Amino acid sequence: MASDPRVLSFEEVSKHNTTKDCWLVIAGKVYNLTPFMDDHPGGDEVLLSATGKDATNDFEDVGHSDNAREMMDKYYIGEIDPSSVPLKRTYVRPNDAAYNPDKTSEFVIKILQFLVPLLILGLALAVRQYTKKD
Repeated sequence: MASDPRVLSFEEVSKHNTTKDCWLVIAGKVYNLTPFMDDHPGGDEVLLSATGKDATNDFEDVGHSDNAREMMDKYYIGEIDPSSVPLKRTYVRPNDAAYNPDKTSEFVIKILQFLVPLLILGLALAVRQYTKKD
């Protein structure tokens, strides 16, 4: 006779967010993927980026094969307590970048992507003009 599945709180699962200890929540189930970190085709960073939240959308968006879905069974450790899951992502990993509301660096990069080619073109035209033999 099968025993009832272990029920884990979201807070408990969120603590397991390193390469040496990685748990994910996918479709209401909790998986300990620590033994799979080195073997994951997308690398361990992909798995780590899905910790501390419901990773169902991340998992589904990739379009995993039937074989990958079957492999999940051996990493299953329990169910997530639905009442403990926050409505929005509230867990922030220490390595997460701070929120940048004005996107200053992105703006500067976009301007430079436009201006640098124009400067190179202008310089090329100036060199051509001054080195032209009459």
